Amino acid sequence: MKRETLPIYIQIAAQIRESINEGIYKKGEKLPSEAQFSQQFAVNRHTIRQAIALLKIEGLLRVDRGRGMFVAEKTIRYPIGKRVRYNQALKAQGRQGRYELIRTIEVNADSSVAENLQINQGEPVALIERLGFADSDPIVVATSYFPLKLFPDLLATKNIELLQEIKSISKLMQHLYNCDHIRRSTSVSSRLIQPQDARLLQVALNQPILLVESVNLNQSGDIIEYGVTRFRGDKVQLDFENPV
Repeated sequence: MKRETLPIYIQIAAQIRESINEGIYKKGEKLPSEAQFSQQFAVNRHTIRQAIALLKIEGLLRVDRGRGMFVAEKTIRYPIGKRVRYNQALKAQGRQGRYELIRTIEVNADSSVAENLQINQGEPVALIERLGFADSDPIVVATSYFPLKLFPDLLATKNIELLQEIKSISKLMQHLYNCDHIRRSTSVSSRLIQPQDARLLQVALNQPILLVESVNLNQSGDIIEYGVTRFRGDKVQLDFENPV
């Protein structure tokens, strides 16, 4: 009985899969283009697309429009609960988390910020925006709003310098105001990324993001922070913790 030969695209997918598993193509590394693979395997580009589609289904590859094909990295599982600590969450998965400060500015609360902080529209708030990394990969843009009537000197130069040094808003609030926080509410939605965030996160404009809006309280139950956080949808999975 004649042995049936596997379709060419499956054979090509198997060779690329083996190269990934053996570390020839490393996690996050850009792969050759369709044209280069076509030349390498001496087949047409349609066959290469079939092989790539199979590897995408398996979760081994991702394709960023305009940037190319990359070896997929393990998804980061980010817990959403009463207390969320970015660095701790990543450390538990063998990744190093860090934030870079993007901007700090006083703004007037728009309707959304005012509603979430339960203040009047137009009241001054502190805006602190940061870019979060997992190792060297940018994965999140986080914007926090604080009512300046509660924290009038939050944006003072010495305090921002301290924030740049300790790289943690929660630690800064504890140090300056003996203020700890607990999550009151969280909402999650999926959106297409905005141009400024796309530049910071180094992704294409058609990239979906996970938009997380949160409200935090202090020990007395006062609203102290409204957060708008944008996670890369291709790198992060949100896990919701059940209250104990």
